[in-house]
Amino acid sequence: MRFSIVVFVSLLLVVSGAAVAQDKAKEPPKPLTGNFGAGLSVTGGNTDTQSFNLSFEATHDPKTKNVWKANGLYLRSNSNDATIADMLRLGFRDDYMLTERVSVYGAVGYLRDPFKSIDYLLNPQGGIGVKVYTSDQVTFSLSGGAGGVWEKNEGLDVRSSGTLNAGESFSFKLSDTAKLVQNLTAMWKTKEFADALYHFDIALITTIAKKFDLKIEFMDDYKNRTPFPHIKKNDTALIISLLYKF
Repeated sequence: MRFSIVVFVSLLLVVSGAAVAQDKAKEPPKPLTGNFGAGLSVTGGNTDTQSFNLSFEATHDPKTKNVWKANGLYLRSNSNDATIADMLRLGFRDDYMLTERVSVYGAVGYLRDPFKSIDYLLNPQGGIGVKVYTSDQVTFSLSGGAGGVWEKNEGLDVRSSGTLNAGESFSFKLSDTAKLVQNLTAMWKTKEFADALYHFDIALITTIAKKFDLKIEFMDDYKNRTPFPHIKKNDTALIISLLYKF
């Protein structure tokens, strides 16, 4: 019930955000944009739970051929004084535009998730990106490449392999103050193709004040081969956070 109330209130804020910034003057584009985010949830009663998340996103676009993006997310949850989630994800990508639609990129991803027995997973890669469709309202992009991975699991030695990588991103502008964004990435190890890691996220973002956005995000991580049989392959999270824009 408490969770439903949080979601209901958040959705009300999403709707009300459409009325914000209608009279906002157009500002010249900045070379560096992004946000810092934080969210907190506390419940009591039969089960005491506390959850919080911290995030950041940054994009450097000087309106030249080179654009880089960085992002990060830390998610932690406790239930009855026991930790039930503790995940850190970091990413960096640099695109060099060959044409208006095609780029070559270099990227690196980092994941730490003790509840998947991942002390760390590091995946540098490079490849080709394609802007399949772009307009003022919709963007849709695909990418593919190859790289390497180093994975350290609890109690096991570091394992390394080559990788094949693929990605997809989609953005739909609902209004001047709200948008829907979705991303999907996949990594396959060349030493064992069935050892794959998939990440999916979809989020609704709406402006609630000049410098603040509300973000409601669903995230799903699926690892096809876990290091131990008792570890589940799939993890999901619903994240509600307040973003400060810069």
